[in-house]
Amino acid sequence: MKTEFLSENSAERAAKILKSGGIVAIPTETVYGLAASVYDKNAIKAIFTAKGRPSDNPLIVHISDLKDIENVVSEFPKNAKKLAEKFWPGPLTMIMPKNPKIPKEVTGGLNSVAVRYPSHEVARKIIALAGVPLVAPSANTSGKPSPTKFEHVVNDLNGKVNAIVDGGECAVGLESTVVSTLSDIPKILRPGKISAEDIKSVVGAVEIDKAIFEKPPESEKVLSPGMKYKHYSPDTPIKMVVGDTHRYVNFVNLHGGEDVGALCFDEDIPFLKVPYISYGSANDTSAQSKNLFEALREADKLGVKTLYAHYKETDSLSLAVYNRLVRAAAFNVIKV
Repeated sequence: MKTEFLSENSAERAAKILKSGGIVAIPTETVYGLAASVYDKNAIKAIFTAKGRPSDNPLIVHISDLKDIENVVSEFPKNAKKLAEKFWPGPLTMIMPKNPKIPKEVTGGLNSVAVRYPSHEVARKIIALAGVPLVAPSANTSGKPSPTKFEHVVNDLNGKVNAIVDGGECAVGLESTVVSTLSDIPKILRPGKISAEDIKSVVGAVEIDKAIFEKPPESEKVLSPGMKYKHYSPDTPIKMVVGDTHRYVNFVNLHGGEDVGALCFDEDIPFLKVPYISYGSANDTSAQSKNLFEALREADKLGVKTLYAHYKETDSLSLAVYNRLVRAAAFNVIKV
């Protein structure tokens, strides 16, 4: 398959490809998504094939206007409406009862559907011109770090998709927060830029799913992408190391050698004796979240056999960084 490279000004061409049953990688404010019509089962199958994605991993449906919600859900719960008023358009995905018109291929056979209204103008324009809501999982090879730049998508999907829209670098850098509104108390299934504190300030209470911290059983059905399978991993095996700078550096240097590298904070660099890649300052979680996926992709260039990734909790956004790192490390965590 020959992949077309499109500019941000080619929304009409992207929409035409989508209308004809094609799949197109599009930019959003979080990460790049691989889009197809929510109603086109063949195009949806092509997404799973291009990504190598398990078919029971639900897809997120993207809309371009709040009025489109009635075509996606059978019920718009009270708490979901409150959260939509505050955070949409933006990096928040909400799980609601699905409209019967939504194919089971989108939801992994569940009776619920994940919905997002992105703030990225190009994404919204493409969705609007396509005339239907679009499914758009991250535009990467399944299990690898999510793409935050055009070249990331090209590296993973060139020759596997019909087109890729160049929208530059994504502003947020981590996938959207996913919250289930199926119960009276909303539950966070995947952390992101919209934090538990943000959600609590709107609806009064929020729960955090245990799957954020531990791997669910393989046989368990999950409501959200990113809950069940190993994700975000470079080819280099990762071990996550939790501790302050002194303990982290001592641990890495002690285990150092030609085969060891560090995914570290800026503050760690002067003390490390191994190859390294920084993903931001230890106290700047926004920078960490924006830089993490690119740093994970660059890690393979170090040429090491093991990568020790430093994590330090600093604020509410730290949970989103933790969630991505612990999955990249396949829950291999070392506390020092």
